[in-house]
Amino acid sequence: MIELLAVVSIIGLLTALLLPALSSVRAREQRAACMNNLRQINLGLRMYSDESLDKAPRTPGTASAPGLNWTGYKGLIKSYVGHSGTSSQSDKLFACPADTFHYDFTTNFGAYVPKGLHEQAPDYLSYAFNGGNARPNSNAPGIAGRTLASIKEPARTVLLMEGPALIPYSWHDPKRPFGPESAIFNDAKDMVSFVDGHVGYIKIHWGGNNPPGSMALHSDPPKGYEYKWSGD
Repeated sequence: MIELLAVVSIIGLLTALLLPALSSVRAREQRAACMNNLRQINLGLRMYSDESLDKAPRTPGTASAPGLNWTGYKGLIKSYVGHSGTSSQSDKLFACPADTFHYDFTTNFGAYVPKGLHEQAPDYLSYAFNGGNARPNSNAPGIAGRTLASIKEPARTVLLMEGPALIPYSWHDPKRPFGPESAIFNDAKDMVSFVDGHVGYIKIHWGGNNPPGSMALHSDPPKGYEYKWSGD
């Protein structure tokens, strides 16, 4: 019995030591998969623009689909990335493996939802297009409808990003406990794809003294950050 207890104790100790390492490996694998997804989608979007007089997509939101300016690009570029038909959860290219939760800012400000964005109809995608300027009556920056050649800093200007970057929060390095108090926080780390084609895992700015209801997408960050939303 003593020997059995000793073996169980050793197994428990080894498990405790290995779990953090395994968790770290899993997190790196998820980030790598997400980065690869964004690279492929970025390429498909650029191919779409090449055949659209160099213009980025512009899909203004509507009363029934207010987020279309960020999500409507998928319907335009699917054929360029080997997809066809209506969107579904089987569109793995558009699903980040770390996308297992989100916050509801449409019906309940900041409510935690233990399901991924890519599980939500009708879009089924984890990634958003930098189209804040296409939203009706919006002063948000963005590059919707612009020619890619007109963008002044393509290596810093966002083309696509993980959905949480718009808020911001993070799937890869989330703030706990999950809940409204964690729904927005400064320097959340997200995967972002830029106009020049490269992808980075970067910090997203949000100032706690921003006006009520404002999010990361509403303005370019201050100096010191690796990205901007506007093409100017």
